[in-house]
Amino acid sequence: MQSEQLLIWLDIASEAALAAGALVRDRWGKVESIREKGQAGDLVTEVDQAAEAILLAVLGRHLPDHAILAEESGAIGAVTNPYQWAIDPLDGTTNFAHGYPVACVSVGLAIAGDPQVGVIYDPFRDELFRAAAGHGATCNRQPMRVSSISTLAQSLLVTGFAYDRRETADNNYAEFCHLTHLSQGVRRGGSAALDLANVACGRLDGYWGAGSEARGDVTAGV
Repeated sequence: MQSEQLLIWLDIASEAALAAGALVRDRWGKVESIREKGQAGDLVTEVDQAAEAILLAVLGRHLPDHAILAEESGAIGAVTNPYQWAIDPLDGTTNFAHGYPVACVSVGLAIAGDPQVGVIYDPFRDELFRAAAGHGATCNRQPMRVSSISTLAQSLLVTGFAYDRRETADNNYAEFCHLTHLSQGVRRGGSAALDLANVACGRLDGYWGAGSEARGDVTAGV
């Protein structure tokens, strides 16, 4: 029953991500308000907030008894609830705000702390990445596989830098330089969830993160 239930939740997450992604795509190039939240460089736009409202509405309608950790709204529901959704309505806000089309909608479900359902939607490439525990992973309903590369020297890697990189020594700079020399290259996409999706489908060979990673950015990708 749990396995079948995961597929139902996967479809709900897909519905939410596609709806939010449609808004993100429609608002491309039409951002009206950009502001910083918390640390310098951590941007939020009205598109983040509108897309999050869509995610919350869809999940709330189908799964009112589940808890949600939302990128902009924070925790909704009890932290002791075993069913915890982590959502990021626009992972890659800085890219989006600058007109660089590398961003996605990320929706993930952890049950008792373990990631079980993940959906990542890239509205610019119209790619829907879906996965549920025990059911494999797909991109636009086609099975996907990780890269067959097994050595670091042959790998193309991807990483990111936390927003607090100016204030902490754990800023990933040294690791970035070190692994650039050991691999065939390191990319920095600006969307952790999309980076993980690209690793999952074999376009990139590995990902690492350092510093503060938002849970909503990585739950779906994990």
